[in-house]
Amino acid sequence: MEVSDSVLDHLRQVIALPDLTGTRYELESEIGRGGMGVVYAARDRELDRRVALKVLEVPITGEAQLIARLEHPSIVPIFETGTLADGRSFYAMKLMSGARLDRYAADTHTLSERLRVLRSVGEALAYAHSQGVIHRDLKPQNVMVGEFGEVYVMDWGVDAVAGTAGFRAPESTMDRLSDVYALGALLKFLVSASDSPAVAAIAEKAMSTDRRQRYDSVSAFLADIDRFEQGLAVEAWSEPIWHRLRRFASRNAVLLWLVAAYTLVKFLLFFLRKF
Repeated sequence: MEVSDSVLDHLRQVIALPDLTGTRYELESEIGRGGMGVVYAARDRELDRRVALKVLEVPITGEAQLIARLEHPSIVPIFETGTLADGRSFYAMKLMSGARLDRYAADTHTLSERLRVLRSVGEALAYAHSQGVIHRDLKPQNVMVGEFGEVYVMDWGVDAVAGTAGFRAPESTMDRLSDVYALGALLKFLVSASDSPAVAAIAEKAMSTDRRQRYDSVSAFLADIDRFEQGLAVEAWSEPIWHRLRRFASRNAVLLWLVAAYTLVKFLLFFLRKF
């Protein structure tokens, strides 16, 4: 008897499902999969809460322990690690609801809101660097924007991962500057040159193929974003004179209106005296 391809695919999926025998978890559904493993939604019977289970095809080599020591609002907390009955490693973490950054970016959001999300990612990255941890694979699929605007950066520091095309720095060495490159690529993904040439210049500087020309830290990158949002000149962009004048006018709109009103009143008083 021949078995259809759809039936074979279903059987493969069933066989690949994690065996949660002996754990406190009940499997619900698959959330997503990547090169290192599969993430499932599950229920923690002991605490009566839903969690995310990441099941790895290879033994845990410090990934979960590494993430667990990063205590930051934008880094997903780890609840437990262990080994399943089928021999695969797993760790349980907070189950998040919301949209991955690639899906979030497909919707209409203001430039200010997109930069807020990018800033949250950068702050998590800067904190991790201060703890001696690099991300290694920063990309939209590893960032989640929650229902209430919270931002989470996921899949930290996996040694076997060396970035994803389009977000991976050209050098072979993975370090803080390679994360700066990926953060610039993330900014470029979120904000186009037509939205803001200054922000586009910040992204290009972060993504320079010459490591010496990049921002020397995530904090320096975020400082240039700050300057842009405050209406100041950014380090990355030699802006044309007309843009400087427009930026000055935007920052000093109230003052310019007062000067214009004062000038108009003086002119009217002078004109009235003639009659």
